[in-house]
Amino acid sequence: MKVCKFGGSSVKNSTQIKKIVDIVKRDEKRQVIVVSAPGRDDDFDEKITDHLLNLATEGNHFLEQKIEISKDDSFNAIIKKYTKLCDDLGIAKKKILDSLENELNNCDFKDDKKTAFFLSRGEHYNAKIISDYMKKSGLNVKLMLPEEFGFILDDTYTDGKVQAKTYDNVKKHFVLKDNEKVVVPGFYGVTEKNEIAVMSRGGSDLTGGELAYALDASMYENWTDTNGVYEVDPRVIPDAKVIPRLTFKELRLLSSKGFNVFHFNAMLNCKKSKIPIRVRNTNNPTNKGTLILSERVPMEKLVGVAKLDNMASIHIQKDMLGEEIGFTAELLKIFGEFHINTYHYPTDKDDLAILVEQEDLKGNINNLRREIDKRLKPDNIIVTYSLSVITLVGIGLKEDSFTIVDAITALKENNIAFEMFDMSPSKISFHIGVSQNISDIALETLYEKLLTKDNNCIC
Repeated sequence: MKVCKFGGSSVKNSTQIKKIVDIVKRDEKRQVIVVSAPGRDDDFDEKITDHLLNLATEGNHFLEQKIEISKDDSFNAIIKKYTKLCDDLGIAKKKILDSLENELNNCDFKDDKKTAFFLSRGEHYNAKIISDYMKKSGLNVKLMLPEEFGFILDDTYTDGKVQAKTYDNVKKHFVLKDNEKVVVPGFYGVTEKNEIAVMSRGGSDLTGGELAYALDASMYENWTDTNGVYEVDPRVIPDAKVIPRLTFKELRLLSSKGFNVFHFNAMLNCKKSKIPIRVRNTNNPTNKGTLILSERVPMEKLVGVAKLDNMASIHIQKDMLGEEIGFTAELLKIFGEFHINTYHYPTDKDDLAILVEQEDLKGNINNLRREIDKRLKPDNIIVTYSLSVITLVGIGLKEDSFTIVDAITALKENNIAFEMFDMSPSKISFHIGVSQNISDIALETLYEKLLTKDNNCIC
């Protein structure tokens, strides 16, 4: 059995939905089909999920982004979208649209419960439409709703976590015959009290991963609008190639630095059970995409280079800092109190640097400085803004650490200064910090030097 998840771009209109039906028909093992809410397309500038959130927040969601779309505008856009899907696919619409309008107009929930309920309706009704169209297309398919088979989340409502009993529920209800398929709306589940809750945005990936784990699937296919995981950002390097295979660990390191292919948490249980994940393109279904494995034989030094922009470095100077037991722990505790995620901690006897996302410092930096001064009494605090962290990743680095020398040499030969260098304890990635205004040039330089075929082979 394969579990297939189709993202918003793959189900955004009737043309795309017809493509996914063809994809499902091509492989009888594709039995569990997880679908997202419709993404934006030529006729609809905003995602349906965003319109639903705007409706739940009485129009404030778009207002905060300075987008002039009212609550009523969002309601009309939602109804128009699902009406068009039904019409274009030639399926009965009255029951679906009446139910949708009734739920949007008569929701009695408040606060997070209301937000979660509205957000869930995008996947809920898209799954109903896609299921009906698959039946019309001759597939033996049934709709399986999370509230019916027990996809249990905790009661955080808008950031729900999957509960252990979900896996037993899935095993119990997903007993399928060879030619039988099921369509499941992603992103949402129910609490123990049978109240709707959603996972974090991108949660349809999580639904797919958890179903694959519960069913011990032979493969989890994640269908999107890209050919796979690219070795470098194709917006910067147009000739970038798709990585044919990489490990969960390699993808984790790349995804933490801007490779947003899909929700990393969706991989955790697949990794635990060694279920391979293949990222594929709905618009190019014959392309093999990227295969993500628990283990692979390294054929190259590097698999990819990622770049994370809008970073800041907070450099703490204090004599004898290295001998002060608990200094680093107290510093990280302060960052935690301000809800600031931290990255990389280059250290020396009297110096410690913390990398953070620049956005997290907005509204916090003054009070953060005061708290550090008060509790740790540093000699100096130096903040450097507008940094980019370039991360080079590959399990082959363990066998050839001279790649680091090649990287620094390439930057030197092109007069590119770097602000920071750090190697991971696993020895399968290293990080170079550069000024953001030269980061694209640095990325191009490192790609050309290290990721071309002649330079990247383990011989």
